[in-house]
Amino acid sequence: MAILGPTIPASELVYPDTDGSPMAENTIQYRYLTTVKGGLEVAFRDREDVFIAGDLFWYPVERHPEIRVAPDVLVAIGRPKRDRMSYLQWQENNQPPQVVFEIVSPSSRSGDIEKALFYNRYGVVEYYLYDPFAGELAGWLRGPEELSPIPSMPGWTSPLLGVKFELDGMHLRMFSPDGSPFATYEELAEQRDQERERAEQERERAERERQRAERLADRLRELGVAPEE
Repeated sequence: MAILGPTIPASELVYPDTDGSPMAENTIQYRYLTTVKGGLEVAFRDREDVFIAGDLFWYPVERHPEIRVAPDVLVAIGRPKRDRMSYLQWQENNQPPQVVFEIVSPSSRSGDIEKALFYNRYGVVEYYLYDPFAGELAGWLRGPEELSPIPSMPGWTSPLLGVKFELDGMHLRMFSPDGSPFATYEELAEQRDQERERAEQERERAERERQRAERLADRLRELGVAPEE
């Protein structure tokens, strides 16, 4: 890994916000990436001090733009929600992301090993790795000195996020601290349509009840009885 010389002025250092590579290599990886990121955003929508990003470059060391990684999803607790071109740690109160997620793609397996070493070195507290092609879920939790494997992930709850992990066959399921499941955009749209259908059914039921009450009132009037009585 090349190290830039100290004579380069800080104003001339460039921290790229892209490397030209796609965010995901296939629809499966992209679906899980967006579901994890979106589910976390929903779970922490009321927390202004939790920053969540997907495929964002993290630079942990000032003046060394060659030291970088782009987690599929990162969570920085204690950092404000705002747009960023990249996560420059020295501008974030020197706070590294505490939690990172990686979704394995067929070509990323060797790179995931390098990322694990990076996360261990630069202070990640929880690291989760899911392989949708093998249906395998792994996790690491920081101990006194380094990240250590979590013995069993199904049923595991993240100490920092309160998010629960399950495997449904080969399919990863995650649940917010309130127990609600993470959902894809399609599942959210289906839930919204179902809620609209239930609301329409309730409206129709209420309208039928109103019409029935009016017919009953009309019948009572025909019999000479005031409905109010």
